[in-house]
Amino acid sequence: MSNTSINWEVGPIFRALLRNKVGAVLIAIQIAVTMTIIVNSVFIIVERDQQMQRVSGIDEDNTFYLSSLGFGQNFNAKVSIQEDLNMLRNLPGVVDAMQINAIPISGSGWSMGLQTKPGAEFDGVGTAVYMVDQNVLNTLDIELIAGEKFTPTDIRWREKSQGDWPDKIIITKALAVSLFPDEIWQSIVGKTVYINDTEPMTIGGIIDQLQAPWVGWDKVENVMLSPEQMEQDSTRYIIRTESGRRDELMPQIEELLANSNKNRIIKGMRSLQETRERSYRSHTAIIKILSTIMVILTIVTALGIVGMATFSVNQRKKQIGTRRALGASQGAIVRYFMVENLIISTVGVVLGAMLTLGLNIVLVNVFNLDKIDWYYIPIGMVVLWLVGQIAVFGPAKKAANIPPALATRTV
Repeated sequence: MSNTSINWEVGPIFRALLRNKVGAVLIAIQIAVTMTIIVNSVFIIVERDQQMQRVSGIDEDNTFYLSSLGFGQNFNAKVSIQEDLNMLRNLPGVVDAMQINAIPISGSGWSMGLQTKPGAEFDGVGTAVYMVDQNVLNTLDIELIAGEKFTPTDIRWREKSQGDWPDKIIITKALAVSLFPDEIWQSIVGKTVYINDTEPMTIGGIIDQLQAPWVGWDKVENVMLSPEQMEQDSTRYIIRTESGRRDELMPQIEELLANSNKNRIIKGMRSLQETRERSYRSHTAIIKILSTIMVILTIVTALGIVGMATFSVNQRKKQIGTRRALGASQGAIVRYFMVENLIISTVGVVLGAMLTLGLNIVLVNVFNLDKIDWYYIPIGMVVLWLVGQIAVFGPAKKAANIPPALATRTV
């Protein structure tokens, strides 16, 4: 198409839009609002989905846990825990088991701050704390990538209300990097960190990966393993089974533990897969809600464009017929309405780009979300342009089919 032809078409388009300013402005605003909500929604959906796909670091498919609650004067917590673990570890189909104070990705657990220097004036690095025994690597199926694993002599009993900590710990690679960002993580084994401001602990080993209980925490892979068992009437066991045998063994183990000691009850049995689903339930709900809103907004916007274009065609039937009588092709008529929509959509997406950034700034400041990646905005602009062009194509084709003879009719 020549520049003369383009100028000849754009001039009438602008004059037509000026005569119907309200409709054009409303459609542009609708496109801008739709783009703002859709782009931010897509970014949130992608972010939530990435969080849901994070690997916890343990054998989730074959792991479950349950709680034992002792009661009565004859209940001995330490003896009960030792007997339970011996029985569990010797059961056919059980890979390993241990007592643990909290369950990864469960939403509830312990946290502390570790410092590289003693003293209350120094900031600590937040970490989740799992109290475990020497069987932790095999029970959780986690990999030791530096240092040494716990031995039976490292494990102590933590009594009720005990506030001090063991001398030796194992931490995740992520926590090691957070504590000593300027050093090679392999060299961190043997270094001293401090808990409760002044209490020293030696990093005895580093594991590859393990997640904290809180899936929404931005430091979810900051984890510390403390070598201790808890002398408490209420305790929790985590159990790893052979591949494919979890569902078979869960009811059997629950019944076996319940019958082995009448001075306690067994409750809260749940698989790690179910725990993951529960913990990410809000993420799933947000994704569904935002996806529904996006679809509805896209449909409403498309229908608005169709409605405005159809109204425009009906208002200008005689004008279109005159153009057809003067030799305008059907393609030229279609192009006229496509260009008209492109102008309106361009105004809408440019305004939408500014609103998108503004809304993201609000979400970052109020809800502590991440800043939106730059490429979401141009992709959103292209998508809304395409939606507009697709939506207007039907009315444009209808306009192109108006016969030239209509120009000779009286209104």
